[in-house]
Amino acid sequence: MRSVLIIVPFTLILAGYLQAQVQHDTIIDGVIGIVGGNVILKSDVENQYVQIRSQGNIQGTAPKVKCQIFESLLYQKLLLHQAQVDSISITDEQVEMEMDRRMRYFISQAGSPDRLEEHFGKSLLEIKNELRDVIKEQMLTEQEQQKITKDAVITPSEVKAFFRKIPKDSIPLISSEFEIGVIIKQPAIGDAEKQEAKDKMKNFRERIIKGDDFSTLAVLYSEDPGSSKQGGELGMFKRGEMRPEFEAAAFRLKPGEVSEIVETEDGYHLIQMIERRGEYINVRHILLQPKVSPLNLIKAKATLDSVAALIMSKKMPYEEAVVKFSDDPGKNSGGLMINPVSGNSKFEAGQIDAKVFFVVDKLKTGEVSAPVLTNERGKQDYRVYYLKARTNPHKANIDEDYARIQLLALDRKKQAVIDEWITKKMNSTYISVKDEFRNCSFQRNWIKN
Repeated sequence: MRSVLIIVPFTLILAGYLQAQVQHDTIIDGVIGIVGGNVILKSDVENQYVQIRSQGNIQGTAPKVKCQIFESLLYQKLLLHQAQVDSISITDEQVEMEMDRRMRYFISQAGSPDRLEEHFGKSLLEIKNELRDVIKEQMLTEQEQQKITKDAVITPSEVKAFFRKIPKDSIPLISSEFEIGVIIKQPAIGDAEKQEAKDKMKNFRERIIKGDDFSTLAVLYSEDPGSSKQGGELGMFKRGEMRPEFEAAAFRLKPGEVSEIVETEDGYHLIQMIERRGEYINVRHILLQPKVSPLNLIKAKATLDSVAALIMSKKMPYEEAVVKFSDDPGKNSGGLMINPVSGNSKFEAGQIDAKVFFVVDKLKTGEVSAPVLTNERGKQDYRVYYLKARTNPHKANIDEDYARIQLLALDRKKQAVIDEWITKKMNSTYISVKDEFRNCSFQRNWIKN
């Protein structure tokens, strides 16, 4: 449904751009296109081509793919030029926020800030400085494209007409989908259990102050599975990535210093500063989580047994039971689980956690499960699952899949608006294509002379 222009995601642009810097690309760079006052360099095409090839996404010969990348860049520069004409404004604060978000992603992919710096042979500050203009440019083009398509709407009759025009042999097969609800009961943690965890942490802190190795105690006792094997080391992070209480204590520490006991929703922590590097710090921590007493676990299970019985006997609708009994912070969505991929409540079978699928696959529509004991991030609770709906695999149809078809139809309409806009702006914008790319089979006539 989309234009076949290759629009390379920013993550690939960044990786290709930096990787080219690392490889000391020997290509003689130069201007190969101009749109308004914005230039396209040969390295822009080559960097994106290298990254697409490394992802295994090459379809067609190298010259053909590079022509497609170049045409995509012509379109992006046309958007940028119009954003400049329209005086679209992006503040430095907005750029920095987006920069931080994307840097966190790349650090997570690399494993740590150190590894990212090592891979690209640049400091985090140098990487950010080199990419700041790239990010601002992309944010401008995104805002311009949103402006172009903001008035595009789709009516029910247009959705139906769109669907009727799809050839029968091209109608997609829709996998089986589930809508699942969950009611969570979190057992209360008693004062005695909290005090027991605090006393253990006090003992650990005293041992560390007297000379015991923090890392060794973290390996032996910390209940954070992600860091305990590394001696509690978390790796470099900046403000906004950890629990607020944790950060407040961690950023006050000096190298080698150990914090007092810090309480967060995850449990109790001891934190030791390893190093500070600009706006990033690296710390070790030990985590202990107060344990739920067996009696409180039994009480939570009994509560959900009663709730499930009310629902199954139809004495209380599921939606009412969610409001009255669930401890899930997300219960405002009607108690339905939200698919992080689609943003709605529908899951394909492969998108459901295996343990959850094992439970709901046995249910009939409208049924709830028996209470299931779960342990997430070291916290125990009981849950009952509700199967609101299940569809069978089928060819898409307007009755069952209207929302999906509506999105496709709206996407097609937006593309038509963009196509019309491109044609109009091409005729009123200075565009120059250098000889190397003048023989490309473009979708549009970018070459005016």
